Amino acid sequence: MAATRVMATVASTTTTSLLFRGPLRPCDGVSLCFGSTRLVPKKRFFTCRALYKPEVQIKDEGQPETLDYRVFFVDSSGKKISPWHDIPLQLDDGVFNFIVEIPKETSAKMEVATDEIYTPIKQDTKKGKLRYYPYNINWNYGLLPQTWEDPSFANSEVEGALGDNDPVDVVEIGESQGKIGQIMKVKPLAALAMIDEGELDWKIVAISLDDPRASLVNDIDDVEKHFPGTLTAIRDWFRDYKIPDGKPANKFGLGNKAASKEYALKVITETNESWARLVKRSIPAGELSLV
Repeated sequence: MAATRVMATVASTTTTSLLFRGPLRPCDGVSLCFGSTRLVPKKRFFTCRALYKPEVQIKDEGQPETLDYRVFFVDSSGKKISPWHDIPLQLDDGVFNFIVEIPKETSAKMEVATDEIYTPIKQDTKKGKLRYYPYNINWNYGLLPQTWEDPSFANSEVEGALGDNDPVDVVEIGESQGKIGQIMKVKPLAALAMIDEGELDWKIVAISLDDPRASLVNDIDDVEKHFPGTLTAIRDWFRDYKIPDGKPANKFGLGNKAASKEYALKVITETNESWARLVKRSIPAGELSLV
């Protein structure tokens, strides 16, 4: 996804970082330590405990495929919340929340508006016109909440590429078509290190726990066995989708191959820690509770 300016609203004061409404509260047992880049267990994920999936509802404003169309998320009291910052990243051990932005077999380029209050989902634009992929995407596509690809971090494992300043993207390979704004429980299976115009844009390959084949796939080798050709198809789709518009193909790091589930979890951990640091430095000290 294209890098954008990120916005924050704290106590009615707008800053230049991100939207966050209220104190950051760690989940039970979380140890809030920063700076580690190694693979770590569940207790090291940082999350807001304000909301859980059953309390979240979707509210459309405007007409689809118009410049004004927005998909907002609201809590049980009807208050708007941020899908990026207020939806927890992790549910159980190895299970994560995935927010659908672009349902499979559609082409409208929908994305969380990181530069708008409450970060609703909207259709991306270029030069005032709505953007579409040149052809349908074949999988559900969206983001992991409470993650952030830090544009100041040069990843030495991926050609020194800098983060794209967005949440981490997910490609969900299950058979069902999601809906815009739908929150799916998924388990990561692999990771692709896409490099888009010099920026690192991770693609986490995952599957919904509700998919009939979910119990069969637990790592990259299972994907090759039960979804043969899918990892190559995902890489090739994201490599080539800009070519019809006259742009060069995207590149991929890590030997142009998908990495394992363990590596995907490392990416999720690191980008969740980046998000937590972003939140920490964006909120006045008196409004942040980290323990």
